Order: sequence, then C-alpha cells, then structure tokens
Amino acid sequence: MYPEELVMPMKAELTEVGFEELLTAEAVDNAIKSNETVLVMINSVCGCAAANARPAVKMATKHGKTPDKFTTVFAGFDKEAVDQARKYMLPYPPSSPSIALFKDGKLVHFIERHHIEGRAAEMIAENLTAAFDEFC
Repeated sequence: MYPEELVMPMKAELTEVGFEELLTAEAVDNAIKSNETVLVMINSVCGCAAANARPAVKMATKHGKTPDKFTTVFAGFDKEAVDQARKYMLPYPPSSPSIALFKDGKLVHFIERHHIEGRAAEMIAENLTAAFDEFC
C-alpha cells in the first residue's frame, strides 16, 4: 500500500475536475451496474499515469459528448475497489493505469497500460473521445 501523503495529490488531480472516487466494492458495483455510461480510471503512482493517463482523461472530460459518470479507483491504495473494478474488466489482465468505459453495465472500451505508456496524452484523449462519440 502506498502512503496516503503520496497518493492524495494524485487522487485530487481527478476529483478536482469532477471524478467520483469509488472506495468500496459496493460503490464500484453501484456505479458500473447503473443504466448509464461510466468511465472508470484505475489511477496509479507511475509516471505514465502522471504524464499520459491523468492528463488524457482530464482532456476527455471537456469533449462535447461524455459519459454520464467519471469515476476513479487507485491501484495500490483502494484495494477493495480496484479488485472489484478489475472483475468487470475481464478478460483483460490487471493493468494500472487503465481506462474503462462501461455502458449499461457492460465493458465497451478499454485502454490498457501498454496503450498508455509512450503515447501522448492528446492521442489517448482522442481515443477516449472517439469511444464517447460511439457509446455515450
């Protein structure tokens, strides 16, 4: 588990722009099983989360068409919530950071860590907004 003082500023990068933290398995279930479109970002302390994933999802929130909810769980910190979110992301292997889009409780788009590493935040944001256009 990462220390709270390390994780809190990284969590705040998303919650300050409207992401809802999912801290329990029940919160994850309630968000994903809703009849809405829900983006779930598995946040992380790694460099690709800081340089690529978090900036990308923040850019994507400004797109004209967006999911009903933006949510986040933090790998290495919110263990129960992350474990539950990853169950919904199967058959993909655990990956952090990663970004999942759900519609009516079903996974419809997924960006794994290897699609985040080495890619510009703008490119990831374009990938997300194309998924928003298709599914939201």
